[in-house]
Amino acid sequence: MKGEKKFSQLLSEVWREWKWLFRYIRKYRWGLVFNTLSGLAGAVMGLGSSIASKRLIDAVVGRDGGALALAASLVIGLTLSEILFQALTSRISAKIGTRVSSELRGDFYEHAVCADWNKISSYHSGELINRLEGDVASVSSGIVGFIPGLAARSAQFFGALAIVLYNDPTMALLALLGAPVVFFSSRFMVKKIRRFNQESRDMNGRIISAGEESLQNLQTIKAFDLTSRYVRNFRSLLASYREVRLNYDRFQILMTMCLSLVGLLVSLSCYGWGVWRLWQGAITFGTMTLFIQLSSSLTASFSALASMAPTAVSVATSAGRLKELSELPPEPDGGEDISGETVSLARETGLSIRAEKLTFTYPGSDSPVLKDADFSADPGDVIAVVGPSGLGKTTMLRLLLGLLKPDSGNLCFLLSGGRAYPASRATRKFCAYVPQGNSIFSGSIAENLRLAAPGASDEELSAALKRADALDFVSALPRGADSEVGERGASLSEGQAQRIAAARALLRRAPVLLMDEATSALDADTEDRLLRGLIDTGSGQICILTTHRPGVLKYCTKVYRIGSDGGLELITPAEAGK
Repeated sequence: MKGEKKFSQLLSEVWREWKWLFRYIRKYRWGLVFNTLSGLAGAVMGLGSSIASKRLIDAVVGRDGGALALAASLVIGLTLSEILFQALTSRISAKIGTRVSSELRGDFYEHAVCADWNKISSYHSGELINRLEGDVASVSSGIVGFIPGLAARSAQFFGALAIVLYNDPTMALLALLGAPVVFFSSRFMVKKIRRFNQESRDMNGRIISAGEESLQNLQTIKAFDLTSRYVRNFRSLLASYREVRLNYDRFQILMTMCLSLVGLLVSLSCYGWGVWRLWQGAITFGTMTLFIQLSSSLTASFSALASMAPTAVSVATSAGRLKELSELPPEPDGGEDISGETVSLARETGLSIRAEKLTFTYPGSDSPVLKDADFSADPGDVIAVVGPSGLGKTTMLRLLLGLLKPDSGNLCFLLSGGRAYPASRATRKFCAYVPQGNSIFSGSIAENLRLAAPGASDEELSAALKRADALDFVSALPRGADSEVGERGASLSEGQAQRIAAARALLRRAPVLLMDEATSALDADTEDRLLRGLIDTGSGQICILTTHRPGVLKYCTKVYRIGSDGGLELITPAEAGK
């Protein structure tokens, strides 16, 4: 009973994943209908060719010239029609498949990018790529090929069975001898296939994640002379994946061989029965030929239907992984639609930030990072958030950006007229952000800068670079701001990357500037020039920065220190420098 329950749970899980997939692919229903009807039409043509071949042979044996010409015309016409129809449907199916694959990639990329940051960050980027590539490919091929293929194979099988049953019921029974074998082996097959597919997908995700992460940190790996270790680890993962795949292939080969042997026995039984009936004179040579063709068709279609079980389970496994991704909660937008006019008003008249009794705890942690924290920022404030590493400085900025949602308490942006906007995805329009570490994308420096302001002119780019103390080194590059920098700013130093990130934030012209250890890679003189260029208290802009460097504090009007208990304490810059 226990085994039955497990198997029933497995079937229920697979069915739930397919139901989700059916609901998801409704928008492709006309493409599926076309592919299905095309497959059915091809099956009907194939069966018609078999019947026409029977009549042709009977006409030859009976020396019936009129019937011979008609039968020959039917055979030739159906065969040519089948070839042309298959070529046409293959082309149209390819177009449908390309569209489905592209749209699925776009849909699930959007799910991943728009998901709640705290939820999506629990996935390794390599695993997300694995789902966007491998699982989407499996599902899209299943949508385009599996359902129409199932309909076509079923039509071929039941059509051939009906014709054989009409001509000789005994042969029809012989053709069905393999059904019990497939039925009783299905439980074992489905469970093994499901396990192999899950292991294979998970292992492939680990390989992609390991490869992506190591290549992104290649400089560090080389600097610590770890190349041999990482090569060994990667080869070890590949060996584990190879073992999983070979075990799966061995299982498939054994199952295919067993099913082929069953099919061969069925085919030989049908053939032997047909020879016996022909020997008795009970059937014609044409009928014998028809039986041979249909027994082969029955065996082939039955084997094809049986072999579709692994495909069904594989598609369901991938659908389940994509379903998990699609069900991640989207970022809350706070229910507000902040227009460009509202941002301009905040820039011109200033805004304030208030946090009251703010508490936040990361999932899986018992201790809050922030607890009952109070915080305030007014137009023109330059605020430093200090404290030992790991106590919540970056978390504070993530809360301000609406990437994280507080467990309790309030965190709001207040316009001068008194309108309050809770921190959310929508309030990011009020903020410009200089993140910790390298945040440069592959492409030109100008393209990186225009991420914050797509319509910025070359003059505006130069002005922002000058304020960020980056104009001199950018101008010295062969193509200036149009110079390519590579992935993660490969051709730049960390300090140069930080200054370009600062220039990008300036172009946004936001009323709030957030900087997370934005000067950590700079020397004291460069840091001083950058901060003088960034901080613009005369415009009423609020600047909030996290830092460990005492030299930054001289620019600050307020300093908040995060304690080990998660509280925020307002202290003087002098106290913070001690």
